Amino acid sequence: MTKHVVITGANRGIGLGFVRHYLAKGDRVTACCRRPGEASALIQLAEIHANLNIIQLDVTDESSLRALPQHLNDTAIDILINNAGYYGPKGIGFGKLRAEEWQKVLAVNTIAPIMITQTCYPMLRKANNAKVICISSKMGSMADNQSGGSYLYRSSKAGLNAALKSLAIDLRSEAIFCVVFHPGWVQTDMGGPNALITVNEAVEQMATCIDRLDASQSGQFLNFDGKVIPW
Repeated sequence: MTKHVVITGANRGIGLGFVRHYLAKGDRVTACCRRPGEASALIQLAEIHANLNIIQLDVTDESSLRALPQHLNDTAIDILINNAGYYGPKGIGFGKLRAEEWQKVLAVNTIAPIMITQTCYPMLRKANNAKVICISSKMGSMADNQSGGSYLYRSSKAGLNAALKSLAIDLRSEAIFCVVFHPGWVQTDMGGPNALITVNEAVEQMATCIDRLDASQSGQFLNFDGKVIPW
């Protein structure tokens, strides 16, 4: 059965990988990014896939968020993938932290996914067993933190994990299933060329988990292969 999949940060990396995956399955895909006119890979895909719609979305801009339902024509959303993320400046350790930059990372990684889900909630309710997927990171696991540092990114992903857990509980009665994924160390602009797995490998395994996702897993923090990660 054809699904409607909405993906943020869809112009590159993991987001683009998800776009390609669901288009190959024949699903209808809405790809969201900040600058559609510069998203050459998406534009090329749209030329051969009539079921791809590219829309402008700045995940931290309230006016952009308010326009989202209109761009989506208020149609049912089967899968919402909150993928857009921001690492922030690297190499900034304790003693050199700046609140302004920290707030920017939190806005993109922690607040935006929940606000987008809230905006899309009426459309998620129109689907049967809709799924909300947030791309997090094992760096957001406090149990896994053995090296310290990365205050901005770690805290933003830990915050996302906590918010998603609450979201899963609140939406349980609606049969809307919510999980956060650690996508692995992926060969993207953020992960770098020496990362362990390709975008396709990460996306294929996460997509398999998404297909199988049910109420028993809602609210979990999962590795890309479906294994549970400690908070």
